[in-house]
Amino acid sequence: MSATAADPAGHLAVLAEAAWPEPGDGAPPPVPGYVHSSFPPLVAAVAERCLTRAYGRRPAPGGERTAVVLVSATGDRASAAHVRATVAAGGRPGPLFFFQSVPNSVAGHVAARWGLGGPVVCLAPTGDPRAEGIAEVALLLHDGDADRALLVLIEQAPDDDGGADRRAGAPGGAPGTGTVAVLLGGGDAP
Repeated sequence: MSATAADPAGHLAVLAEAAWPEPGDGAPPPVPGYVHSSFPPLVAAVAERCLTRAYGRRPAPGGERTAVVLVSATGDRASAAHVRATVAAGGRPGPLFFFQSVPNSVAGHVAARWGLGGPVVCLAPTGDPRAEGIAEVALLLHDGDADRALLVLIEQAPDDDGGADRRAGAPGGAPGTGTVAVLLGGGDAP
């Protein structure tokens, strides 16, 4: 990886990268235990694709601590809107919404599924999502908290229903839904 503002010395290396959707993708496969929203399936699908490109199959090789860093300015819009509407109508949200209302639940799902032994971090960026995510990864690796990190960037359009007709790239500022996963390694101190 070339030097960036978040990693000025260029100590991080891209080990694998994936996006959702890529050509030929439909809606991401459902994730057991998650309902109503495309946010958890998008995170799980792009993480699965990226980690498969890096490792071939589950689990990840033992002996490495791989962090999961999930970056989303808006989080799971569909679940939040459903809970808000249910409560406003005097109803009670189902118990699954309590579980999936925090983005680290799906990040933890990915970590458990792949046997990743590093920390799970979720960020709501105020600036450039990719730069803030890379800065967090660089810090985790520099401090010795992880050997590698799976950076997942996800933003969904306000009206996203989980379909694949949206354009990838929102993490870089384009409209629509974009989900990108990057497995990063390196991070040695200068």
